[in-house]
Amino acid sequence: MTVRRIKTYTGETGYVYQYYFVGQRPALAGDSEAPATEYIFDISSDRKTTYAVSVFLRRDAAERWSANHNRTLTEAEQYAVVKIRLFHGFDEIENMMHDGRRLTVTANEIEEYLHTLGVD
Repeated sequence: MTVRRIKTYTGETGYVYQYYFVGQRPALAGDSEAPATEYIFDISSDRKTTYAVSVFLRRDAAERWSANHNRTLTEAEQYAVVKIRLFHGFDEIENMMHDGRRLTVTANEIEEYLHTLGVD
């Protein structure tokens, strides 16, 4: 049995989200975001309904960052940018269950998020 660590985030939309990381996998070949790594989170904004949110870290975005910085992103850095993108979704999307189930991390967002964290 897997024990999940439920975390809480208060979005700028006023919702208090509970979420936990489910796992990651390569995006399915037919997915519009492929090739990418899909990070899956289970989310609740009302403590009754739980739904999955996928955050896609596109391979071309990660490769662009790597080319600009002469190194590859570590797994921790990848997870950090994905989680920040999830938080931005909580802050910006009024109805996550209907409008925020699929989020994508762009190359510019990788740059911005890691710069915010002091990663070069």
